[in-house]
Amino acid sequence: METLIGQGNAPAHANGAAAPVKDSSDQDFMVDVIDASMTVPVIVDFWATWCGPCKTLGPVLEKVVKEAKGAVRLVKIDVDKNPAVAGQLRIKTIPMVYAFFQGRPVDAFEGAQPESVIKQFVQRLAKSAGAAAGPSPIEEALEHAEAALKEGDAATASAIFGQVLQHEPENLPAIAGLVRCLVKAGELEEARKQLAKVPANQANDKTIAAARAALELAEQAGQKQGGLDELKAKLAADPNDHQSRYDLALALYGNGEAEPALDELLELFRRNRGWNEEAARKQLVKIFEALGPTDPLTLSARRRLSSLMFA
Repeated sequence: METLIGQGNAPAHANGAAAPVKDSSDQDFMVDVIDASMTVPVIVDFWATWCGPCKTLGPVLEKVVKEAKGAVRLVKIDVDKNPAVAGQLRIKTIPMVYAFFQGRPVDAFEGAQPESVIKQFVQRLAKSAGAAAGPSPIEEALEHAEAALKEGDAATASAIFGQVLQHEPENLPAIAGLVRCLVKAGELEEARKQLAKVPANQANDKTIAAARAALELAEQAGQKQGGLDELKAKLAADPNDHQSRYDLALALYGNGEAEPALDELLELFRRNRGWNEEAARKQLVKIFEALGPTDPLTLSARRRLSSLMFA
């Protein structure tokens, strides 16, 4: 992992450039923020030593700003020691974060936020200034892992996701990726344990939802494997045997045959869309979620489903 996420650690001011993170004051605000923002966006973190959420937000802000490699800067102001600027900006609660560019406030948010939200904030700010922040070493590692998983190398992907989690134990894309690797390896119990680590307020994150869908599909399919020939024979005898068609779709998916599984579910929906409380449509949506919204199979099957729904 040293070659993947151990890069880019040199101080941004090593060659004389301004430090990416610094403490400031009412007296230095004009120079550190207004003047500095004429050339690069400056994020201002208003905080206090007694503020619990500030202690959570501050380190994440610093980390993300440093990973932006000079695209933005961060200035930290203790409102207890420096009340003037906070008063001028009418800050009533902390943590409060303002972004300045070319001498003016251009964006802001209040309260502690997840790292993913802060990254979007920084990237949006950098892009608006014409200097999109490059991917961090962690993001590059995740891209390597996703590429390996897509190529069927779950072992390599699992190792990289695991190493990312050693650095960032709460990284949701890494948790989700590791879960998908475990599902592919048939280690469903371990996959459930990994998902259980996700905080309740982040359980609906799209990457976690996709991993959960993959696990649920694998669990369902596990109950149906081994009867493909029998299920196909039942359908040949009675094409309107909806339960057998549904079970066949699950078995096919569990056998790694996603496209035929989608075909069977679409055929079931065509024949009787309301069967078993729209089970075919619900299962299709779950597979779309597991495959991802940009997967060619998802795109094709979604178009076919839409055609059937509005036929």
